[in-house]
Amino acid sequence: MRVICKCGHKGRIASREELSREFVKLYCQCLDARCGHTWVANLTFSHTLSPSAQAIDRLLFDSLRSLSKNQQRELFDQLGAA
Repeated sequence: MRVICKCGHKGRIASREELSREFVKLYCQCLDARCGHTWVANLTFSHTLSPSAQAIDRLLFDSLRSLSKNQQRELFDQLGAA
């Protein structure tokens, strides 16, 4: 991730403070020695554009586990016939 100082030069993230899984404080420093600006930026999760494939896989596996062994076998037999 790239951070830019108010002076227009590149900055670096010196450290971070994770307040939650969806909110992090980034402590930044300007890389221009003549500037020396330090600042805090906030990084937050906004929204999902496309759901994770892992989430879909997890939902599928959890749904399969809730079926009885006979229901699972029947489902797999139907999938194998397709």
